[in-house]
Amino acid sequence: MIDTATGLWPTLQSVLEGRQFTDLTHAFHPGQPHFPAFPNETREALFDLDKGDGFTAHRYSIVGQWGTHVDPPSHFIRGGRTLDCIPVEDMILPLVVLDITKDVSGNPDATPSLDHVRDWEERNGRIPAASFVALRTGWSRRWPDSEAMANRDAYGVSHTPGWSREVLSFLVEERSISAIGHEQTDTDPGLATSNGDFGLETYILAQDRWQIELLADLTGLPEAGAVIVASWAKPLQGSGFPARVFAIS
Repeated sequence: MIDTATGLWPTLQSVLEGRQFTDLTHAFHPGQPHFPAFPNETREALFDLDKGDGFTAHRYSIVGQWGTHVDPPSHFIRGGRTLDCIPVEDMILPLVVLDITKDVSGNPDATPSLDHVRDWEERNGRIPAASFVALRTGWSRRWPDSEAMANRDAYGVSHTPGWSREVLSFLVEERSISAIGHEQTDTDPGLATSNGDFGLETYILAQDRWQIELLADLTGLPEAGAVIVASWAKPLQGSGFPARVFAIS
């Protein structure tokens, strides 16, 4: 029998006491913003307490990339790791928040530069290896307005922030991060995705990294020092699934 007085829980409890827990997950629902080529969610109450059944149970029909979700390498890369191959110890990571909200407020097409990374490291030290780097853009405040999230102009071109190749390459090749995340719908900025260009998403997944898309508002999180926990269901050979993500700071 495990002695709870000397086991892990008391130590963990003391570490977590007084900490702030921030839910970074949108509650998904039919009609929410999503990739235009994907069908809408449907759900059906197979059993319903309100209709006299002994319990309530729903059937959900969704695309794996639905709402706040995880993309494993296999989402874009043939032979890449699938969801069931990402170990649970990789779901708890140091959190780095790269903030470009001021840039985005003046230019919705903004992307991070190496100057953003250098400034972050001047304030906080070297980005830790095996960390999760989240791009704070403020874009999630537009959720769940599909038109506001897509931000298309009169020609149908989407103007949304995204990552840049120079920053992703640096984070992977020079800092050996484990994963990335962002508030907008895609890794690539809207100017690229409007032309069918998903080169940045292809790049990051080809490096055997995984990502979380459509994170909820990152405002209020420290840019360094927090921990992120990202978990999801375990479909065999899964290529994506809604995730539950939160930060501890």
